[in-house]
Amino acid sequence: MPQSAEKVLDHAPLFREPEYRQMLAEKKLNFECPHPDQIVTDQRELTKTWEYREKNLAREALVVNPAKACQPLGAVFAAAGFERTMSFVHGSQGCVAYYRSHLSRHFKEPSSAVSSSMTEDAAVFGGLKNMVDGLANTYKLYDPKMIAVSTTCMAEVIGDDLRSFIENAKNEGSVPGDFDVPFAHTPAFVGSHVDGYDGMVKGVLEHFWKGSERSQVTGTLNIIPGFDGFCVGNNRELKRLLDLMGVTYTFIQDASDQFDTPSDGEYRMYDGGTKIADVKGALNAEATLSLQRYNTRKTLEYCDEVGQATASFHYPLGVQATDEFLMKVSAISGKEIPETIRMERGRLVDAMADSQSWLHGKKYAIYGDPDFVYAMARFVMETGGEPTHCLATNGTSAWEAEMKELLASAPFGQDAQVWAGKDLWAMRSLLFTEPVDLLIGNSYGKYLERDTGTPLIRLTFPIFDRHHHHRFALMGYQGGLRVLTTILDKIFDKLDRESSETGVTDYSYDLTR
Repeated sequence: MPQSAEKVLDHAPLFREPEYRQMLAEKKLNFECPHPDQIVTDQRELTKTWEYREKNLAREALVVNPAKACQPLGAVFAAAGFERTMSFVHGSQGCVAYYRSHLSRHFKEPSSAVSSSMTEDAAVFGGLKNMVDGLANTYKLYDPKMIAVSTTCMAEVIGDDLRSFIENAKNEGSVPGDFDVPFAHTPAFVGSHVDGYDGMVKGVLEHFWKGSERSQVTGTLNIIPGFDGFCVGNNRELKRLLDLMGVTYTFIQDASDQFDTPSDGEYRMYDGGTKIADVKGALNAEATLSLQRYNTRKTLEYCDEVGQATASFHYPLGVQATDEFLMKVSAISGKEIPETIRMERGRLVDAMADSQSWLHGKKYAIYGDPDFVYAMARFVMETGGEPTHCLATNGTSAWEAEMKELLASAPFGQDAQVWAGKDLWAMRSLLFTEPVDLLIGNSYGKYLERDTGTPLIRLTFPIFDRHHHHRFALMGYQGGLRVLTTILDKIFDKLDRESSETGVTDYSYDLTR
C-alpha cells in the first residue's frame, strides 16, 4: 500500500501511486463508456480551431461556465455589510448553502445566512408559513438588529409577495411590528449577483428613507462600494484616503470587518457594518457616490429620486480612475487632495515607468464583472499593455458601448475586442485562436490556464484556490501598485520557468530583471 502510519501522503501525490492509477483507469473503462483516445484527441484539437470558435461564439441557447453568479448571492453579500444584519433567503436550504459556501471559500470566514426552508409543499401552496416561522426563529435565535429578506428562483416562480408576507409575519408576532425587515426580490434565473446586490442595497435604503423628507444637508458623502470580493482591503484603503482628505463620509454597505474578523477567542456572528442610525442619516447626505456603476443602477436612481446628487465610477483602480474619484470627492466636499496622496500617485507612476520595458506590448485577456473589466482594461493600457479580449458574462449593451469608447481612446486598445454576454467556454476559443500573454480573472480561470497555457492572475471574486488576496487593496494608488506588482511577478515567474534548463535555456536565467 502507498500509505502507512510512517508514510502518510497528501492527496496530490497519493493518487499518482500505481494502485490508484490502475483503479481509476479500470473505473473509467468499466463505468464511463469512454470513446477511443484518438476520437477524444481529435475533438480536443477541433475545439482549438477558428472553425470551432465561430460555432462557439454563435451559441445562444446554452451557457458553459458563465463568469457570474445568481442574484441572491449578491443580496446575501449586501446584507453582510449592515450592522447586526441577518440575511434571510426565502427559498430552500440548499440554495442558501451555496451562497454561504461561495462567500466562505473566498473570504476564509464564516458567512451567516438563513433560509425559510421551502420544500415541495411550499412550492405548491406558497411559502407564507415558512416565512412566518422562519422570521420568528431568526429573531429569537440570532438576535439581529435587522433581517434582510431576499428570494430564490423557487419563491419567484410561484410569485410569493415579500411585502405582504413580511406584514403578515409581523401581524402574527414573528417579529415586533417596528422591527426592520427590508427586502428585495432577487430571482436567480435572470440578471446576476451584481443585480442582487443592487436590489438589496436599494431595498435597505428605501426601507429607511421612504416617507421621510431630506432636511438639512449634512455635507456628508455616501459611498457605495458595490459587490467587491476585495472589500476588506479596498474599503479600508478608501477610508484611509478620505480620512487624509478630511472628508465626512458614510460607507453604505461595508462588509470589510464582517469578512475579516480576528481570532481572539470570541466568535463574532456580526462584526462591523454600516450602522442603522447612519443609514437613516444618509438620506441627508450631500451626495451619493457609487464605486461600481453597474452594481448600483437602481440604487442611484432611487438616490436621485430623493434629491441627492449622484456620481458613479468603474472600480477606481490605477492612475486615471483614482484621479477621477478623488477629484470628484474634492469637488463635492470642498476638501483639497493633500500632498501625502499626491506623493502616492507619483510613486505609482514611477513604479510603472521603472517596469515599462517588461509591460509594454503585453497582451491580456480580462474577464469578470463589468466595472472590474473596465477598470482593469484601463489600467493595463496605462502600463502600455493591450487588453485583447474583454469579457463580461453579465455585461450589457451599454457596458459594451462604454468599453469600446474606452478602448478607442488609447492606441493600446485599437485591436481589443469586447465580449458582452459570453462565457468562459467562449474565452477558451478566444485564447486558442488569438493567444495573449496573460489572463486576468478569478479562480475559475485555472482551467483555461491548464488548457491553453495562458498564465492566470487572480484579481477578482471568487478566489478559492489562493488565500488572503482579498485582504489587500486593489483600488487607489496603493492598490494600483499591488496590481502592478502582481502582474510583474507573474511575468517574471513565467520567464524564470522558461529559462531554467541548464545549458539550454538558462542564458536568460538572470539574477536581475
